[in-house]
Amino acid sequence: MTCASCARSIERALQQGDGVRSAAVNFATATATVAFDPGRTDAPRLCALVRAVGYHAEAPAADDGAAAAGFVTDAELQQLRAELLLATVLGLPGIALAMAHGVAALQQPWAHWTQAVLAAAVLATGGRRFFAAALAQLRHGIAAMDALVALGTGAAFAFSLLVLAVPGALATDARHPPIYFESAAAIVLLILLGRWLEARARRRAGSAIGALLGLQPRTARVDRDGREAEVPVDELRVGDRVWLRPGENVPVDGEVVEGSSAVDESMLTGESLPVDKQAGARVFAGTRNHNGALAVRVLQPVTATLLQQIVRQVSEAQGRKAKLAAVADRVAAVFTPLVLVAALLTLAGWLLFGSDGSRTQQALVAAVSVLIVACPCAMGLATPMAILVGTGRSAARGVLWQGGDALEAAAAVDTVVLDKTGTVTTGRMRLVDVVTVGDLAADELLALAAAAERGSEHPLGAAVVAGALARGLPVLPATGFRALPALGVAATVQGRALLLGKESLLALYGVDPLSLRAPMAAAAAAGRTPIGIAVDGRAAGVLALADQPRPEAKAVIAGLRARGLDVVLLTGDRREVAAAIAAQVGIPAVRAEALPQDKVAAIEALRQQGHRVVMVGDGINDAPALGAADVGIAMGSGTDIAIAAAGCTLLRPDLHGVISALAIARATVRTIRQNLFWAFGYNAAMLPLAAAGHLSPMIASAAMALSSVSVVWNSLRLGRAVGRPGAAIRTAVTAA
Repeated sequence: MTCASCARSIERALQQGDGVRSAAVNFATATATVAFDPGRTDAPRLCALVRAVGYHAEAPAADDGAAAAGFVTDAELQQLRAELLLATVLGLPGIALAMAHGVAALQQPWAHWTQAVLAAAVLATGGRRFFAAALAQLRHGIAAMDALVALGTGAAFAFSLLVLAVPGALATDARHPPIYFESAAAIVLLILLGRWLEARARRRAGSAIGALLGLQPRTARVDRDGREAEVPVDELRVGDRVWLRPGENVPVDGEVVEGSSAVDESMLTGESLPVDKQAGARVFAGTRNHNGALAVRVLQPVTATLLQQIVRQVSEAQGRKAKLAAVADRVAAVFTPLVLVAALLTLAGWLLFGSDGSRTQQALVAAVSVLIVACPCAMGLATPMAILVGTGRSAARGVLWQGGDALEAAAAVDTVVLDKTGTVTTGRMRLVDVVTVGDLAADELLALAAAAERGSEHPLGAAVVAGALARGLPVLPATGFRALPALGVAATVQGRALLLGKESLLALYGVDPLSLRAPMAAAAAAGRTPIGIAVDGRAAGVLALADQPRPEAKAVIAGLRARGLDVVLLTGDRREVAAAIAAQVGIPAVRAEALPQDKVAAIEALRQQGHRVVMVGDGINDAPALGAADVGIAMGSGTDIAIAAAGCTLLRPDLHGVISALAIARATVRTIRQNLFWAFGYNAAMLPLAAAGHLSPMIASAAMALSSVSVVWNSLRLGRAVGRPGAAIRTAVTAA
């Protein structure tokens, strides 16, 4: 497939198949998803339907949850790059010769023939794919962009060659023949460049699926016949017992049957804290075991894990069809046959009613003028040129777009859904308060606590140590350190026995936690994580840790609401934590404790209510929701899979980019629509003039070039409009 009309042609062919309920062809991933009655048809017959309209298809060998998508291969990308480089090397000298109008020495027959040879070489190398595709499509009654490219370049080349080969045949000036070899070469170069850029983007989308699947280990240690054996994860069966060492990723969805540990589930829930796991707790494939050994009983087949479900959802999200990118192709499906008919009618009309003695000459010139003036250069540039300028300038401001479909969706959004951890917040636990209930001063208590936590690998322990260092406190040596899984730590510092952790830990060691309950409850109600401390068997104080909002979060959210946008916080974190963060930054609506599939459901519910939704997130757990939204915006500090699933990435960890991205989207989409209007309007105005004989091929070529220049100029104006988005952001936030 080479354009959206190819995909639509295959869709129509599949939908007409016996027993087919629905069919959707994804141009970006080169896949077709078909719902059919297996009693009336099967995969080989569906593939035959695709081959019948001139394309190729094959059924995937198996559904492993990875969505066997036909993304661009290295070989295909290298072939496109080689064709583009060769066409550039051959085409640029000919274009330069054609542009040297003021140099008399270059307005000679040898220069004209040199242009002809170079243009022929470009058409035979880089342009060959367009001619081959156009012929294949036309044989099956399909008119797509390839047909327009082939017609435009072929007509320009053939007319120019006729003028050179038969001087005076068309009553032209032999000293200054109207030749258009450079137009044929330039069209091929521009379209090849667009195809190469598109192929690179599609290849990145394919690699993202592999990155997500890479979270699941390839092998697992399992009990088999009373012995521990390492086997491929594909061979795991429900009921198998799998052993996990500290630092390993979980290979399956299962239940802990032995051991205790902390497991990092942030890739699923967005929760920044590892979750304590003991016998009876659930674990999920792709999560990371921290500090203890676990035995896990397999509950789900490998193909049915939550990770595999996320993979499928991300693949479906990446495959959503673009709308703006297909506008030119949709018009081309009707435009191409109309141009052919117009050229034939022009030829016939002049042959029948032209002036005596020059009817053939007039008919040929007018018909060729129709074909040349209808060249799709401006039509092909209308969308990619605006996207190129808009995304290029916005990238310098920290906003990276993946394509026109994301721009179009972002221009119309009315609801902004924000993830919490790593998006509204920094994603890093910090010490925010020290409350003492005994005789020790706050700094003295914190210094002792940091000494005890120095040997801990837990993120909370690291935050305590970092908090002490930030206050300039010494981290004292400790002895007798013990990590107590799911409870806390114990150590001896300068002869004092310290306990740090949950209230249950203190009670277990005979410490009366009554005086700590009020500050611990207050910390939890404020969305913080409390750590109780006992020194020498007596309650001494509480440390409160929290994930802090980004400094700019409150101002940005105020700016979004001032623009009339609804703002929602959607997170997998606890309700009290989410409510506290939302209150701090001014978000009125909160949805907490949401797993990845819950986030997708929440996004889809908003869309079903008629809202246009933009989702902003950074984690793997956000990837399906980023794809389910009308447009996803990923924080550049987030995971690769989240960035790949999103239509837009903020290269800097700064929420100001959300406002900037939405402003850029509106400006870019407005420019694209202007470009398409002028490109189509140009053809609507010029075709009648060419058919009436009021345009010579030379003037037709100049008009064609002018139409392209107007599109480029209008797109460059967009660059000036989005060149300084920061000023617009500051104004909006200040007003809010």
